[in-house]
Parts: sequence; C-alpha cells; structure tokens
Amino acid sequence: MSGDLPLDGGVSGDPGDVGEVIRFDVVGHGDGATVVHVVGEIDTLTAPLLRAQLDEQIAAVPLVVLDLSDVTFLGSAGLAVLVAAKDDADRRGHRLRLVCGSRIVTRALQATGLLTLFDTADGVSEALDVSA
Repeated sequence: MSGDLPLDGGVSGDPGDVGEVIRFDVVGHGDGATVVHVVGEIDTLTAPLLRAQLDEQIAAVPLVVLDLSDVTFLGSAGLAVLVAAKDDADRRGHRLRLVCGSRIVTRALQATGLLTLFDTADGVSEALDVSA
C-alpha cells in the first residue's frame, strides 16, 4: 500500500484494561479515504472508543473503510455504533464501507437484520475501489 499514511497506529482509549481489548490502526489513503482496522472486542466498554474514532474519520474524509476482520466479539453496543456511524456518514454525503472479514461480525449483522443496511466489501482493496 504505497502512499498510505498511518494516521494512528497506537492503542486508543485509556492505557488500562480497555486498551488491551481493542486497538485501532488508522491508515489514510490520500485525501479521499481512510481505513480503520479494528482489532479486538467491540462491547459496551469499547463501543464508545469506536464511536469516537468513527466520528473523527467520517467528518474528515468522504470514504471510511471499517475493517472488522480482526474483531473477536461484536455486541449490541457495537452494532448500535455501526448504525449511528452509517447514519452520520449518510447525513454528510459520505460513505462508510464495512469489511466484515470474519464469521463473528457477519453473523452478528445477519442475526440482527443489519447486514443489508451496510455497504460491504470482501476486502480492503475492494472497499477502497471508488467505482464499487
């Protein structure tokens, strides 16, 4: 991914327990897109950190790719954050694309009937394709 600029490679949130269960790797792709790769669990404790990260990125660029391929748990609080982020992106005329990448994430979205709400891609490269 030449030309990609890491925006935040560290642990988000407090350096306590929360930082040990979730991490965000944020990589800019020019002026038009950012990939937010989430590693860990998205639950009641960590969902507000995801919300803050998405709020910041959705406001900054027209395309945010949320790579959930390394998410090990996606609870109802995390699902609520995803819906709110999509609504925010839509209001701004921006796009939020999900890369589910794991059965855990796909099943949570399917079981709640939310999968069809989101613009999804099989991988980050496909998600970054502006013609998709």
